[in-house]
Amino acid sequence: MSLLHVVPAFALTALILAMVPGQGVAMVLRQTIIGGSRCAYTSVAGNTTGLVIWSVASAIGLSQIFAHSHLAFNVLKLAGVAYLSLLSVQTLIELRNDSGKFDDHGQARVGFLAAFRLGLLTNLTNVKAAVFAVAFIPQFVPRSFSLGEGIILLGVVQAIVSTCWYFSLVASIERASSLLARPAVRRWLTGFSAAGLLLLAGVLLFTAPR
Repeated sequence: MSLLHVVPAFALTALILAMVPGQGVAMVLRQTIIGGSRCAYTSVAGNTTGLVIWSVASAIGLSQIFAHSHLAFNVLKLAGVAYLSLLSVQTLIELRNDSGKFDDHGQARVGFLAAFRLGLLTNLTNVKAAVFAVAFIPQFVPRSFSLGEGIILLGVVQAIVSTCWYFSLVASIERASSLLARPAVRRWLTGFSAAGLLLLAGVLLFTAPR
């Protein structure tokens, strides 16, 4: 099987991952509502850069180790499952707040560098992005293809898919800002985020080493 054959399935998986509300979505919501679309698009660019960095880091070292050590992979997998499950519980606890975890309090990062840095740091501290780069992307690389090169190429595909999704999200937020201002809508997003994290933990639990 060639790498091109797995791209559609991988792109769909990357899209589903991006659509699960989390740190990235919360950041884009706040940047768009408070700072405007230009500010949000710059932060999305930072977020995309973070995805590429994760994939390169995974290709250079982590996934090479895990591909040859089932023990290392299982340790990472169980740690990831535990952490994602904990994040899911913490997200559910946020339902006690009127707006869940998706509030618009505070200030937006409106300068180019500040907005870009916010998007970059949001992604680099996002456990969902880390787990996907290290444990999920390698599973899509065909055995006949170089693992390192495959991870980087699929990482670029993920970055493109994620950018398209977030750009469409920013455009949608501009049209539906009054709807997103409702606490009930944000609480629903919080609940959906918790369910998505738990689902990701479940999928990771049954992932086998490449």
